[in-house]
Amino acid sequence: MYSLNQRFDNRDIPEDELLTSGNVACAGCGASLSMRLALKGLGKPTVLAVPACCWTIIPGAWPMSIMDVPFFHCAFETTAATISGIKAAYRKRGMDDICVVGWAGDGGTFDIGIQALSGTAERNDDIIYVCYDNEAYMNTGIQRSGATPIGSWTTTTPVKKPKSEQKKDIDAIMIAHKIPYLATATAAYPHDMIAKLKKARSIKGTRFIHLLAACPTGWRMPENLSIKVMRLAVLSNIFPLYEVENGETYRQTVLPDEIIPIDEYMHLQGRFRHLTSEDIEDYQKMVDKRFEYLKERFEKGETSAAK
Repeated sequence: MYSLNQRFDNRDIPEDELLTSGNVACAGCGASLSMRLALKGLGKPTVLAVPACCWTIIPGAWPMSIMDVPFFHCAFETTAATISGIKAAYRKRGMDDICVVGWAGDGGTFDIGIQALSGTAERNDDIIYVCYDNEAYMNTGIQRSGATPIGSWTTTTPVKKPKSEQKKDIDAIMIAHKIPYLATATAAYPHDMIAKLKKARSIKGTRFIHLLAACPTGWRMPENLSIKVMRLAVLSNIFPLYEVENGETYRQTVLPDEIIPIDEYMHLQGRFRHLTSEDIEDYQKMVDKRFEYLKERFEKGETSAAK
């Protein structure tokens, strides 16, 4: 069980660092912390391919890099196709033990890269695809994406005309492909996240990891609130943590001690500041409805709550 003030025993977190100091991420960047923890779960040998996104910039300007693993840059729409090709090339050379990972933002996953991702999943290529979801095109100016929540402010959905569409359910889309493994995770629960990356590495076929990654700049909040806000997203069921195997077996991996109202999450972020109490009430109903759908599936499977 977990609460907002949960303390973690860091002795269980691998000490190896595959991401060195000196990155150029913004203060409080959830995407930067997510990569650090993900690499602890993945270990070596691992190869990354990254499209246009914040992570194109974060490693530093060529020839400098903070990465201690091979790091390929690819076109915005080609992440899944690129890693499928890299994996095929390594297999041809008898190097099938190398873990090939695509690391893309929500814009490059929910929107621009979804065609290649669907093709990779349909073929069940032996790769791991990680989407770090900060819910907008943050690297290019905070424009709305398919992952932007309904009612949210972005530079293309201003306060007088906020986003009117619900967030695209990328997890349901990937589950419908019957891939071997899907998981949601966040750096606010490091043990859960690392365990899921380790598990994904041990499985063959297409694995999809959906990470919620706070963006203080785009979410309009102080950088020291990143971990708290990501944790509140879990505790309010806005972003429940679970895993799905073969599109059928659902397991919730973090069970909150109590469910927190979503306004505790939303009131910390300027991107929701314009919402009325009626808007938040409607949003709460939407979150509750989606979680009830998931809860039915959790109850059919084996619930293995992280301890």
